[in-house]
Amino acid sequence: MSPLPPPATAPAGWYPDPYSGGFRYFDGRQWTGAPVAAVPGTLPTLPTLPTLEPRPPHPTLPLRAAIGALVVLTVSLLAGKLLLELTIDADWPLAVYIFMSAVVSYGPSLAWAWHIRGRDGDGTWSALGWRPRWSDLGWGPLTWLTAVLCQATMAAIILALDIPFTSNIDEGELSGDDRTYVVALLVAAVIAAPLVEELIFRGIVLRGFVGRMPLVVALVLQGVLFGAAHVDPSRGVGNLGLVMVLSTVGVVLGASAYVFRRLGPPMLAHAILNGVALAIVLSGWLDGVESPFEMLLWFANAG
Repeated sequence: MSPLPPPATAPAGWYPDPYSGGFRYFDGRQWTGAPVAAVPGTLPTLPTLPTLEPRPPHPTLPLRAAIGALVVLTVSLLAGKLLLELTIDADWPLAVYIFMSAVVSYGPSLAWAWHIRGRDGDGTWSALGWRPRWSDLGWGPLTWLTAVLCQATMAAIILALDIPFTSNIDEGELSGDDRTYVVALLVAAVIAAPLVEELIFRGIVLRGFVGRMPLVVALVLQGVLFGAAHVDPSRGVGNLGLVMVLSTVGVVLGASAYVFRRLGPPMLAHAILNGVALAIVLSGWLDGVESPFEMLLWFANAG
């Protein structure tokens, strides 16, 4: 008996259908049946999921940039206070003192940030995290709300432990009807302070710390330094509670800057914190506040 000749066509079986993307049965001569998603008797072919790009690491800066920023800010803040003490007897308009203090206290730090963006960055403000996005208009208020809740929690601890606290905004010094004075105060507290302080603490200090220490340590340390930057010897032991409250704010703002990799959300949150605090004081809502529970609300809005 002679052997059978080899088949002249492809063997019967399931093959990928070039038209439907599925599989069809080829009986050796022609396609039969309708296309199916998977070969019968086998596991179905799962669609290929798009691969997510790994999130880039948080940008870092040399530690010397962070230390330099802290030194420049400390010296300029002291110089601003000294200048006010030397010129207070001149009896200039209060708005002049506010603008003068803002320029002396924050001008050198802004110059340092300009220097760092060119020396250790790419020459743009984005090297320090200044990349505004429309979404910041939503994330900023959410960051502010988180900071307020954390402030309220810390304020409750301060009240429970009877820790001395003195607000960094004295309502007695901020009352007045001079429109120029109010505008100057708002510009200094709601624009200048959030802009420069976020560039320094979250744009330079945090980035300098993240590259040299664990993230949690970096966040807490830059937050405590942020709180310490608001110390005023004239407040005495009241600085203790103030630093605790503002350190909490600094940690929240630092966490926001780390999560979003930019300064828009914490900068906007910082501006809202200061704006709400000034609105409360200038409106006189704090007049006659004596209850610790009412003061707790004040703590939660002081930034």
